[in-house]
Amino acid sequence: MKTVAASSPGKLLLFGDHAVVYGYPCIVTAVDQRMMVTITESEKDGVAYDVGESDTRFLDAALNIAQSLWGNISHIAVQTKSQFSEKFGLGSSAAVTVSFLFALSKFLSKPLKPIDLFNAAYKVVLDVQGKGSGVDVAAAIYGGTLYFLTGGKVIEPLAIKDLPLVIGYTGVKADTVTLINEVKEKMKAQPERIDRIYDAIGKLTEDAKTKMLEEDWERVGKFMDYNQEYLRDLGVSSEKLEALISAAKGAGAYGAKLSGAGGGDCMIALVTNDTRKSIEDAIEKVGGQVIHPAKYGAQGVRIET
Repeated sequence: MKTVAASSPGKLLLFGDHAVVYGYPCIVTAVDQRMMVTITESEKDGVAYDVGESDTRFLDAALNIAQSLWGNISHIAVQTKSQFSEKFGLGSSAAVTVSFLFALSKFLSKPLKPIDLFNAAYKVVLDVQGKGSGVDVAAAIYGGTLYFLTGGKVIEPLAIKDLPLVIGYTGVKADTVTLINEVKEKMKAQPERIDRIYDAIGKLTEDAKTKMLEEDWERVGKFMDYNQEYLRDLGVSSEKLEALISAAKGAGAYGAKLSGAGGGDCMIALVTNDTRKSIEDAIEKVGGQVIHPAKYGAQGVRIET
């Protein structure tokens, strides 16, 4: 019985959160906690899902896109398995979409170039969410650490060997679409103010890219602090995020900020080997959960079987 499995990594936004939705650059890294999708030939008509408690909105939308490309798809069973919880905000929706489409292309012997896979998966995200930059899709496909512009206009791999990061989860699952829409309303009400914030975040992201390539982590940490100030001004931080960020900085982090939409989910801190343990302890002491991916800058989508 024919079986194909593919997996994709999760992601962390390092710079450019929210601004990337409006055409500004961001920097993202793939984290090696992966989402696997297995497709197995079935005797039953149709498509059967085994996804536990997860919803199937992204799989349904991806199936529609696949059928528009390749015709009717039937007699398959689809199983998902994740190494990370959907609640962490590490891009599980993009990862499951990319893994499914990639596995399906292999199952059907319909090769997809990376950019074609990006365009298909990005359309899925837009169909389901209505808004998005595609950065999590790019991380899932290409892996590594990327400099990215909205909609995949630029997808540039950055030659960064390692990232001295600590991830802290707030314990609060955030609603990305709601937060994006809230910022959208603020943009309508105060366009000049929000534009100034986005311009500043965009400039900061460019500067951070240069210093990351130089591995000047102390300066990169300062840029993280500045980025967090702008995100705070946007109103997307939270009391719990601020507590974890403050704890990390108090324990010696070069810098710290929320990662992604905000409102909860995860924060990140730049550390040294000497400060890592104390920063992790400080995050846990204020109620955060430290997440330990196997690797930053992880490999993108791949076939597992």
